[in-house]
Amino acid sequence: MSRYMWKPAVFALIAAVTLQLASTDAPAQTPRIKLATIAPRGSAYHQVLLEMGEAWRRAEAPGATFTIFTDGSQGGEADMVRRMRIGQLNAALMSVIGLTEIDAGAGALQKMPLMFRSWEEVDAVGQRLHPLLEKRFLDKGFVVLFWAEGGWVRLFSKERALRPGDYKRLKMFAWAGDPEQIGLMKALGYQPVMLETADILPGLQTGLINAVPVTALWALAGKSAAQNRGVASFFAYLARPQVQAEWHQRTGDLPLTTAAYELTRKQGFYHSHPGQEIAVRQLLPQPTGDSGGIRLGGLRHIRGISGEELESVWNGKKAPLDALNAGVCRGNLLLEGGR
Repeated sequence: MSRYMWKPAVFALIAAVTLQLASTDAPAQTPRIKLATIAPRGSAYHQVLLEMGEAWRRAEAPGATFTIFTDGSQGGEADMVRRMRIGQLNAALMSVIGLTEIDAGAGALQKMPLMFRSWEEVDAVGQRLHPLLEKRFLDKGFVVLFWAEGGWVRLFSKERALRPGDYKRLKMFAWAGDPEQIGLMKALGYQPVMLETADILPGLQTGLINAVPVTALWALAGKSAAQNRGVASFFAYLARPQVQAEWHQRTGDLPLTTAAYELTRKQGFYHSHPGQEIAVRQLLPQPTGDSGGIRLGGLRHIRGISGEELESVWNGKKAPLDALNAGVCRGNLLLEGGR
């Protein structure tokens, strides 16, 4: 399986998730909450919801119930919004895709390519946007209880794919509720297949799709506590300085920890293999504004170009594809030395 990570600085696929609570018609003496999510049963999201529900039940009157529907069993996120509006559901844990069904402004949390250089920047923007979005959601009948990050999104494929262009021959899952992204992917030459998340596994099994952008947390969902402990123990073993140092010295791979690098130095490995230390030393210094994120000449100027072109899209002056093409041309000129 090939994995190509979508970093927020490049694709801005920031999985911002919110829990929304609408009013319930259940009797006050026996409150009942029905909450839906596309998150898989057994995932970290599900565990948090279970803990929250148990705390709520203890605080409420006897007989109170908190029911969680996982795995998209209540439909896609657009269906969840509709069900909340008509009172069939009281709450939903949703991604930006679902939130934009309520207010398109929520898309600013995710659909901002090349805008963010770090999670700190993402958090700073979120802190400013959340109060505004919460007010707009409240005006439309929804209360935001909390925000959370969904993690890094990676491209998992059943066929070998190393570069973005390799994915153009693959049939890639795309959210059924995100027509803007689907249109952009088609314009760039990709083959999006519109599905609900509940159809991802059957789609992979039948060949309807063979590539899926998803966070690793989802890929690990549904495992038993014993299996999760086993995975955690294995990663703890891999992270040991002795293990990392041995892998680094035998394979040439970079050590994952500074401790492994320091151990390799103490063992005198770089005296006989000085070339293997070069890449490690290049990664050790703290990144600057020009070196953080993508290692690219003129990074600050290119970020400025990206911002200008995106602004032209938000203002309705350019179509998304025209703005992307203009940004590529301007960036290429800058890289070639033409300011």
